[in-house]
Amino acid sequence: MKITDHIKNASSTLFSFEMIPPVKGKSIQELYDNIDPLMEFKPPFVDVTTSREEFLYLKKAGGLLEKRLTRMRPGTLGICASIQNRYQVDTVPHLLCGGFTQQETEYLLVDCQYLEIDNVMALRGDARTEEKRFECTDGGHNYAIDLVRQISEMNRGNYLHEVIEISCNVDFCIGVAGYPEKHDESPSMKTDLKRLKDKVDAGADYVVTQMFFDNQKYFEFVRLAREMGITVPIIPGIKPVAIKQHLQLLPQTFHLDIPEDLVDAVENCASNKDVRQVGVEFCIEQCRELLAHNVPVLHFYSMGKSDNIYDIAKAIF
Repeated sequence: MKITDHIKNASSTLFSFEMIPPVKGKSIQELYDNIDPLMEFKPPFVDVTTSREEFLYLKKAGGLLEKRLTRMRPGTLGICASIQNRYQVDTVPHLLCGGFTQQETEYLLVDCQYLEIDNVMALRGDARTEEKRFECTDGGHNYAIDLVRQISEMNRGNYLHEVIEISCNVDFCIGVAGYPEKHDESPSMKTDLKRLKDKVDAGADYVVTQMFFDNQKYFEFVRLAREMGITVPIIPGIKPVAIKQHLQLLPQTFHLDIPEDLVDAVENCASNKDVRQVGVEFCIEQCRELLAHNVPVLHFYSMGKSDNIYDIAKAIF
């Protein structure tokens, strides 16, 4: 079922979360162990991230380095199929511009159709570690809007080649990212919202926001989006603080602000166990306010761990 249909049919706010594939070589059981407890809250869908390619530098004789391309967390589509089969929930694989050609994207979408996966998240992706800024893969897309357009074209039966290679039409529900505190590469919030509107006009069906800790920024983001004519569901993305290092890592990585009361509370913690409890309590109050505003879904970024999300969901659902 499409995400938009889940939202339309719901009588109250839904619960969902995002999982990261295991590192290459690890068992999927670790993923199941994190998902199993969260099934208590009946998520209608689960997102699974995709990692782009990375370079490894292997030392050779004479001190030379050999550059090799790899993916540390492969298997997104297989994991989606496995979760869908094991738990009988819909899954949302993340599709990236970075690291994929247009042909590879088309093959992935055809595989999604075979596996009866109805939803995809269309993202540009981040720059590789050694890149100062995002660089397009040869034969790939530069921007998420181009990826949205390709998926929308497939929904209309238009493939990269003139010959249609499968007999039935696809009809993907397309999600895209939104940024309540502005994408770090956008010159202004207004420009960022215009780009979001362009993605919706190109075929995006719903928006999931980047994580935020100040609900007022989400409410203002939604207000401005509606004023610009964006009418699709805007799902808030939630991430509880879990370790002291998050005070530096989250703003640096995701270009967001953390409220001073949360910063002070974390800095006063004697251990990361205390930080985890502070993060859970703060997130419960954050979610209660969002629930009071009838948000369509509370979507949690698990970062591979689910114990704190379980405690939060237990308190609010």
